[in-house]
Amino acid sequence: MNMEHEHFSYDNKIVKFFAYATLLWAIVGLLVGLLIALQLAFPVFNLGLEYTSFGRLRPLHTNATIFAFVGNAIFCGVYYSMQRLLKTRMFNDTLSWIHFWGWQLIIVAAAITLVLGYTTSKEYAELEWPIDIAITLIWVVFGWNMIGTIIKRRVKHMYVAIWFYIATFVTVAVLHVVNSFAIPVSLWKSYSLFAGVQDALVEWWYGHNAVAFFLTTPYLGMMYYFLPKAANRPVYSYRLSILHFWALIFLYIWAGPHHLLYNALPDWAQTLGVVFSIMLIAPSWGGMVNGLLTLRGAWDKVRDSAMLKFMVVAITGYGMSTFEGPMLSLKNVNAISHFTDWTIAHVHIGVLAWNGFFTFAMFYWLFPRMFKTKLFSEKLANMHFWLGTLGILFYAVPLYWAAITQSLMWKEFTADGYLAYPNFLETVTQIMPMYYTRIFGGVLYFVGALLFVYNILKTAASGECTDEEASAPALEKLPKKRIFGEKVSSWLERKPIIFTIWTLIAILIGGIVEIVPMYLIKSNVPTIESVKPYTPLELEGRDVYIAEGCVECHSQMVRPFRSETERYGEYSKAGEFVYDHPFLWGSRRAGPDLARTGVVTGKMYKIDSWHYNHMMNPQGMNAQSIMPPYPWLATKDVDVASTPAKIRVMQTLGVPYPEGYDLQSEADLMKQATEIADGLKASGIEIEPQKQMIALIAYLQRLGRDISEMSGKAEVQPVVTHGLPMPLITDEAVISGYKDLYVKNCFACHGMLGEGNAIGPNLTDNYFISGGTPEDIYTVIAEGVILKGMQAWKQQLSEEEMVGLTSYVISLQGTNPPNAKAPQGELYEK
Repeated sequence: MNMEHEHFSYDNKIVKFFAYATLLWAIVGLLVGLLIALQLAFPVFNLGLEYTSFGRLRPLHTNATIFAFVGNAIFCGVYYSMQRLLKTRMFNDTLSWIHFWGWQLIIVAAAITLVLGYTTSKEYAELEWPIDIAITLIWVVFGWNMIGTIIKRRVKHMYVAIWFYIATFVTVAVLHVVNSFAIPVSLWKSYSLFAGVQDALVEWWYGHNAVAFFLTTPYLGMMYYFLPKAANRPVYSYRLSILHFWALIFLYIWAGPHHLLYNALPDWAQTLGVVFSIMLIAPSWGGMVNGLLTLRGAWDKVRDSAMLKFMVVAITGYGMSTFEGPMLSLKNVNAISHFTDWTIAHVHIGVLAWNGFFTFAMFYWLFPRMFKTKLFSEKLANMHFWLGTLGILFYAVPLYWAAITQSLMWKEFTADGYLAYPNFLETVTQIMPMYYTRIFGGVLYFVGALLFVYNILKTAASGECTDEEASAPALEKLPKKRIFGEKVSSWLERKPIIFTIWTLIAILIGGIVEIVPMYLIKSNVPTIESVKPYTPLELEGRDVYIAEGCVECHSQMVRPFRSETERYGEYSKAGEFVYDHPFLWGSRRAGPDLARTGVVTGKMYKIDSWHYNHMMNPQGMNAQSIMPPYPWLATKDVDVASTPAKIRVMQTLGVPYPEGYDLQSEADLMKQATEIADGLKASGIEIEPQKQMIALIAYLQRLGRDISEMSGKAEVQPVVTHGLPMPLITDEAVISGYKDLYVKNCFACHGMLGEGNAIGPNLTDNYFISGGTPEDIYTVIAEGVILKGMQAWKQQLSEEEMVGLTSYVISLQGTNPPNAKAPQGELYEK
C-alpha cells in the first residue's frame, strides 16, 4: 500500500553537543587517572593538598570516566541512532536540552563535591543525596524523551539496538534509586539506609550491574547500529541478537555477589553470584561473536580503516573482559585475585578497550557524516589506534603481573610456618616497577586520546553540522493483539510499553531473590552481643575516614584464610557490621587491612602516637610507604555541632543509642577526645582534642575490639624473661649486617640511628623500660610490649634473627646520635 511520506529532520545539534562534551570529559577523566597512577608510584604527586590526595581523586577519576566520558558518549550514540532507527526526530527538543545541560551540571557538581570530601564512599555511587536526586530527575527526562520517541516512531518494529537502550534506562533507574536510599544528616551528608552485609549486597548488586547496564548494554545497542553501518554489512544473526538480549539482561542482574566471595556474606548468596556469573559467558560471547562475524567479507576493509580496527579491538576487549569476569568469580581464582591489582586491570581492559575504543570508532564514523566532510587525517587515526592499543597492553599486563606477585607474597609461609613477608610494604616495594610501567601505558593512551580530539575537532572545523532532512511514511496502525503467525519477538517489537514492562520483570527477579531474604531471614546476619554502636567521637572519625577516601586503599574484611588471619587477626563475621552505615569493606589493598587495627593484643595494633606520626608523615615512618600525608587533619576541627543530628539519624536507622543520647553526645565526644589528646601530649605531641586527627585515631582504635578477647584498655601481663637460645654475636662485621633488619622493622619507632622519636624510646643510652640485660632485650623483641605499641616479633623473625637484632641494639648503646630522645625507664649498669 502506498502511503504519503511525512517530512521531518533529525536533530544533529543535540548529538553534536553530547559529542563535544564527550571529548572534554575524556581528557579530564584520563588526565585524573594518569595523575592517580603517578600518585601510587610517587606520593609527591599528591601535592600535599587535601583536595588532590589519592583518596579524593580516585572516585573523581571513576565518575569522570564512567558517567562523564562514557555517559556523554552513550547519549551521543543513542540520540543519533535512535532517530534514524525510528525514522523520527526526538520526542521533544526541550527535554533533550534539559537532559544535556542537567547531565553536565551533575558532572560539575560531582567533581566539586568529591574533591571537597563529600562522599558516601560507595563505589561508582559516591555522590551525596542532592546529586542523587538530580541524577534521578535527569534520568527520568532521558527516559521520557526516549519512550516518547519510540511511541511516535514511523517504523513498525523496534530494532534490537532499541531493546538495549530500553533495558539501560529501566535497569539503571532501578539500580540507582535502590542503592541511593539514605537518610540525610545535612545538605552534603547522609547515611545509607542499609548497613553492613545488606549494604554490601545492595552496593555490589548496583556496582556490578552499573557495569552491565551503563557500560555494556547501551554500547551493545550502539554496536548493533554502528558496526553494520561502518562495515556496510548486515548483522550476522538477528536471532542471535534476540537471544543475546534476553539472556544477558536476565542473567547479569544475579552476578553481583561474586564481588563479595569469602567475605561476610551468606554462602547461598555467594553461590548464586558464582553460578550466574559462569552462565553469563554464553550471552556475552554470543554478542561478541555476533559482532565479529558481522565483519565477514569485510576484513580487507579492516586493514585500511582505523575506525574498523578500533571496532574490532573494542569487541574483542568486550569478549575478553566478559570471559575474565566469570573466571574471577570462581572461588579458587577469586581467592588469588581479590583485593589485588587484578581487579584494576580487569576493569581497565573493559573501559579502555570496549568503551574507549568503541567510542573512538563511533566518532571517527560519525563526525564526517554529521559535518558532511572527510576525516581530517586517517594517518593520525591509525597512529591513535596503535598508541591506544600499546597503552592498554602496557597498562594492563604489568598490573596482572603485580596482582600475581601480591597474592603469592601475601600467602607465602616459611618452612617454620611463619609469614614469609609479614610487612605489607614488602609487597608494595616489589610491585613498584609494574606501577612505573602502568604509568607509561597510561601516557601512551592519553597521548592517543589527545590526537583523537585534535583529529575530530579539525574534522568538525572543515565542515558544517546541520539538522538532517528526512522523510518516511507514517506508522501503519496494526491490531493490538498478535497477528496470526506473528512471532512473540516481532509482536513485542511493536509494543514498546509491554516490552518495557517485560524488561523490568526480567531484571527485577534476580534482585528480589538475592536482596529480600537478607532482610526477612535473620539467620543471614547472626548478631554478636558484644558489638556496640560507635561512640560519638568514633562516629565522627569514621566520617573522616570516609571523606578522605581511606577505603580506596584499605579493606576492612579479613577473609577466612590462614594467610590473612596470621597477618591481621580473626576473620570477619557478618554480625560485626550491623551498625555500619555504610559498609567499608573495600575492594582493593594498596595498604594493609584495618579490620583488626584496634585490637590491643592483635597483630595490627599501634599506639595513638604511631597513628598520629603515620598520618603526618608516612614516609618518615617508612621510606617505602606510598601513602600521602594528611597534615590538615591536625588543623581541621570536627563539626561537633552536627554530632547530635548524626546520632538522631543513626537512631532512626535502628542503631540502639539510648533515648535522648543526642543531647549528651557532644559532651561524651569531647571527653573521649580529651583523653586521647592528653595521651598524645604525654608522648610529646601537642594537639587540640576537637581536631579531626583525634577522631580518626579514635575510630581506628575501635576497629575489631568488639569481638576481640580484650576490649578497651588491657592490663600489662607479666612476661617471663627468655634465655638467649644462642650466644650473642660479637663479630662487629656480622653485627652490622643486621642493620638492614633493624631498618626494615624498627626504625619507624626508634629512629634510623636508634635515637628514638615520639613513638619509641632511645636505644642508644643505658636507660631501659623493661630491663637492659641481653635476655631482657631479647624478650622484649620476642614478646613485644603491647600497651606501648611494640608488637611481638617471635612469629615473624627466627630465633637467630632476634638474637642478631639483640646484638645490634646492644651495639648502639653509647653512640649518642644527634637529636637523641630523653632517657626513659631505669638506668641499667652492666
